[in-house]
Amino acid sequence: MRLAYLTNRYPAVSHSFIRREIEAIEAEGADVERFSVRPADPTGLPDLRDRAELDKTVVLLDVGLPRLLAGLLGTVAASPRIGTAAIRIAFAGAGWNVGNLVRRVAYLAEAALLARRMRAAKVDHLHAHFGTNPAMVARLASKLSGIPYSFTVHGPDEFDAPVQLDLRGKIADAAFCVAISSYGRSQLMRWSAVADWPKIEVVRCGVDAAFLDGAPPPPQPAARFCAVARLSAQKGIPLLIEAAARLRDEGKAFELVLVGDGELRSEIEAMIARLNLSEIVRIIGWASSEEVIRHLGEARAMVLPSFAEGLPVVIMEALALERPVVVTAIAGTPELVDAECGWVIPAGSVDALVAAMRAAVDAAPAALATMGKVGRERVAAQHDARTNGRQLHALFRRHLEGRR
Repeated sequence: MRLAYLTNRYPAVSHSFIRREIEAIEAEGADVERFSVRPADPTGLPDLRDRAELDKTVVLLDVGLPRLLAGLLGTVAASPRIGTAAIRIAFAGAGWNVGNLVRRVAYLAEAALLARRMRAAKVDHLHAHFGTNPAMVARLASKLSGIPYSFTVHGPDEFDAPVQLDLRGKIADAAFCVAISSYGRSQLMRWSAVADWPKIEVVRCGVDAAFLDGAPPPPQPAARFCAVARLSAQKGIPLLIEAAARLRDEGKAFELVLVGDGELRSEIEAMIARLNLSEIVRIIGWASSEEVIRHLGEARAMVLPSFAEGLPVVIMEALALERPVVVTAIAGTPELVDAECGWVIPAGSVDALVAAMRAAVDAAPAALATMGKVGRERVAAQHDARTNGRQLHALFRRHLEGRR
């Protein structure tokens, strides 16, 4: 079985779970061709295993705009009927916004190149990650090549604009669609035809073997929190900084380590300085898998006050290391976390966040250890990347055999 994987930018520091998924599928005997719409940033890849994916990945936009457009014209000329059908899909609901029209032309050109590359590589099935533009390019490439496609939806971006993204049409044309949680599946059911509901599968994301195979680090006596997150609006990090200031003002002694980077970094740094938290809060930047393990292992608990999510892999990673988590009751998170392994709080409530962090600081080591063990057992049962990869491989196999 020869598969093609497509995402918007691969490899990427926040997409290591895709690399783990591909590795697990290859371990089952499949060959996987990697395709990325845009080039990766090698300087933003601290993990050597992610960097190794650079040479294995074909970047569609690397051929340049003239060749992309020429290839599109050639594809449509070679098969006008199929080309016209793809054009109808690409421009459905586009309106007359110039920027939107240009994007749809780009999707078609990228899809035409991907279709040619897949036929040359004798690909049996195409899978895209994210229901945004990668799924659109995959849908068009499938139409142009006749190669079936599927896609994984993570959220929250897809659920913010389901009509504009035409989730209904993408699911209808796909061999199957993957949600990473039952919550995600419910949202895809909401925006698809009832007849297509059987196409929607749940395959959860998983953690790296390094988080489960070794002995977890012992509980830490130090009152240190670790947040591993992109510094973007949906992660709620400014709320965490406010909570840290309030906890400090209560007289609690603790540290907070932020592992990650993003567009809000300068704003968050200014907030840290304004609230005189520089001796308490540190921003580490992006880190490799080994460094994430170390930072989580040195923490008493992981904290992530997100406003919008799918189901963050870092929650699984922290629990796999037997570290309780402070997280918000959104999307698929309550399917993994409850009071037995962490603190689940209302999103957007700084009062609830302060109370949970206070409880984590005051918790007895034995209580933290018990919570950590429960969390590790859940992750081992539901979120081992090797098991999840085997589940997805079985889906590919089942659908390909059903076509024969």
